[in-house]
Amino acid sequence: MRPHPPIWYTKAGEKVSCTEKIKVMQQNLEELQQIAQDLFEDGILMEIDPQQLKDYLHKIVNELINPYN
Repeated sequence: MRPHPPIWYTKAGEKVSCTEKIKVMQQNLEELQQIAQDLFEDGILMEIDPQQLKDYLHKIVNELINPYN
């Protein structure tokens, strides 16, 4: 079961209200979730420790860089 997406806010704290932006974000999140799930299942089939896989996925997310700064 996928979690309900949050209400998105700008850096200034304003609610993102553009329907198209929210739709694109939701589509991207669904695609990412499916890719991560596929990677996780493949790793389990390869007998990789599930917790190690999750830890590495967290590491990838934590190392994301904002290219627009």
